[in-house]
Amino acid sequence: MAEEETVAEVERVQSGDAASSDEEALMRERRRERKRKRLLKEAEKAEKRGVCYLSRVPPHLNPLRLRQILSHYGEIGRVYLSPEDASNQMRRKKAGGFRGQEFSEGWVEFIDKKVAKRVARSLNGEQIGGKKRSSIYYDLWNIKYLSKFKWDDLKEETEIKNATREQKLVLELSAAKKERDFYLSKVDQSKAISKIGERLKKKQKIEMVPKVVRHFPQKRPAENEAGESKGQLSRDILAGVSGVSFSAILDCTWLMFI
Repeated sequence: MAEEETVAEVERVQSGDAASSDEEALMRERRRERKRKRLLKEAEKAEKRGVCYLSRVPPHLNPLRLRQILSHYGEIGRVYLSPEDASNQMRRKKAGGFRGQEFSEGWVEFIDKKVAKRVARSLNGEQIGGKKRSSIYYDLWNIKYLSKFKWDDLKEETEIKNATREQKLVLELSAAKKERDFYLSKVDQSKAISKIGERLKKKQKIEMVPKVVRHFPQKRPAENEAGESKGQLSRDILAGVSGVSFSAILDCTWLMFI
């Protein structure tokens, strides 16, 4: 009996596991089906949407303000404005211009493509208007409807632009690094050349220094009070001491020099 109860319990557990796995598979299938239906609905909605392109964005116009202005003409989905180049922004700030963020171009998605076509057709080339004190009151719209253009295409385009921008930045950085290394090598070379020149100049100065010739003062022979010099030995006395005449001494001296 115990063995039969154990076998029955194992069968119940196995059947329960099988049922739970079937329920999980069914739940996954239902989630997959709901996701597929949602994607189909979004695709149908995307087919009905239209995108307008702004070739120029007036200064002081941000995405929020653009949405507020264009929402009077129809329901808007997404808005994207491309920031201006960092070099242009830095140049404008140095010149004393507007220090905020400006945009170079933009895209506006309308829920209904018919509204997008009508807005582009009616606003292109027209004055923006609004409040007269507004900084964009006298600016003109530069807007165009993009036929057969979807928001996903914009994502791909922005990704390509970002990739090209990053690649360009890497190339510019590598070129700047090469220029820096070349400049530093030339600086080191010039320092070495200047040091060699300084050493040569010091060596030339040392060689050009004249030799010191010392002159010792000679003492004159002492004189007596009467102003007469001390007596000197006569030639005869020298000849008598040496036993040789003075003329013979001169002849010997002359022969030695010859």
